[in-house]
Amino acid sequence: MESTMDQGEVTERWPLLPFETWKDTCETLHMWTQIVGKVRMELSSPVNHWWHVALYVTPRGLTTSPIPYRGGTFEVAFDFIDHTLFIVTSEGSRRALPLIPRSVAAFYQEFMACLRALGIDVTINTLPCEVQHPIRFNEDEVHASYDPVYAHRFWHILVQADTVLKRYRSFFLGKSSPAHFFWGSFDLALTLFSGRRAPDRPGADQITREAYSHEAISCGFWPGNEQFQTPAFYSYTVPTPSGLADAALRPAAAFYSAELGEFLLRYEDVRQAAAPEQMLLEFFQSAYEVAANLVQWDRVALERKQGDFPGGQRATSP
Repeated sequence: MESTMDQGEVTERWPLLPFETWKDTCETLHMWTQIVGKVRMELSSPVNHWWHVALYVTPRGLTTSPIPYRGGTFEVAFDFIDHTLFIVTSEGSRRALPLIPRSVAAFYQEFMACLRALGIDVTINTLPCEVQHPIRFNEDEVHASYDPVYAHRFWHILVQADTVLKRYRSFFLGKSSPAHFFWGSFDLALTLFSGRRAPDRPGADQITREAYSHEAISCGFWPGNEQFQTPAFYSYTVPTPSGLADAALRPAAAFYSAELGEFLLRYEDVRQAAAPEQMLLEFFQSAYEVAANLVQWDRVALERKQGDFPGGQRATSP
């Protein structure tokens, strides 16, 4: 769908993002990020838990970060302010692709042509990941929407969530992921680890086995999808401990979804809160504490004491 709103009207730090309003753009953008992300995956050295495939939030959108290629590097970045996809290389060359309504098939062809024009030769698996009823990128004429207002709003929420996730991360001394955007599940995530291996998951695919090879507590933001049309912040634990679903959590608006197997805090509840950042920090911290206690993580060894880091604050501090 096309929007007649001016992007400049979106001034809220936590803007409205009803899934049903931007569903077509969300699904199209999901496929575009998968195309870009798969290029990064093909050319980057593997990192544990698939961290080498993710994108990162920037002051203007999402980026691959530098991708190695034949003695140099290049970067692909979505700019959700000027609504342009930029490809820049360490040799000084660049290409730009406007973000406008076009089919996934057209985006795929134009993006790959830009890479070839820069001397970058890469082949990706054109079958999308982690979606129901996938259509190969080069054949997808179904998803063809781009509403710049809602793309901008989505990125703006990612900026706010990214900041909160990084503050939440500051208390933890153990192994942790960066705050990064997974194009498969289309969510911004941060994961903390106990340091212990997780039990094997019989029948799990390669992606799942690697992603959850160690005990983890993960949290982040997800805009929803066709099956669950509610943008929400989440927290889940691997493996899921007995009693997690019945645990009391803060804030009061948080709840456990048996359908998804994780704690949720609806984005709209955060958006309407008097102090959204504090509410979100409380949710992430409370979900962590409940899960870490149930699975008996060594919290004394894994957590920084209040005041140990000069100038630092625990996540729940005002």
